[in-house]
Amino acid sequence: MINFNIAIDGPAGAGKSTIAKKIAKELGFIYVDTGAMYRAMALFFLRHNIEAKDTKKIEEACKDVNVSIEYRDGEQIVVLNGENVNSFLRTEEVANMASATSVNKTVRLKLVELQRSLAMKENVVMDGRDIGTYVLPDAALKIYLTASATVRAKRRYLELQKKGISSNINEIEKDIIERDHRDMTREFAPLIQAEDAIYIDSSNLTIDEVVDKILSLYHSRVSACKN
Repeated sequence: MINFNIAIDGPAGAGKSTIAKKIAKELGFIYVDTGAMYRAMALFFLRHNIEAKDTKKIEEACKDVNVSIEYRDGEQIVVLNGENVNSFLRTEEVANMASATSVNKTVRLKLVELQRSLAMKENVVMDGRDIGTYVLPDAALKIYLTASATVRAKRRYLELQKKGISSNINEIEKDIIERDHRDMTREFAPLIQAEDAIYIDSSNLTIDEVVDKILSLYHSRVSACKN
């Protein structure tokens, strides 16, 4: 096995990014935040006043978008056309636009190419909606991480509270349910559990408990490969 790739899929708010980052740090792997890449694309569309339903304009705009990932002092930097856009990617407006435009095949193909290229060269932990089923179908370890919509809404609400951002938990849960539906019913590479993915419900688990579970699975796979 040249590279060991870990694919973590699941719905919005399941804790994929937090857990993927911790696993990558523990193993010394590269963490590829695919969600941040889609958010960067969404930010570009918003800045250019392109509506999510305007398929033609979105596909044309893709030609002018360059999204890359760099590491500076151990931190992942998402670069949109030469600009570090990390501080702009976590708003609800960007999140909703990313979910709405990620169904566009041109958008997905543009980013998938970069993601696959990186995984071919490095040991990576990659999280998203279709990593194990489409982006990295040959990943050595696939996880499907989820939690109830109510739990995910509460987590998001508390996260926004800590940042001093006022929000309505019922609206957040409604947005999550709608986002789940879009992700699971889109025509191209929908969110589904890969046949060989291991299902983990984090509703009643701490972050560290989920991390420990995945690390244990990783070590078991590595041992099996050696034997």
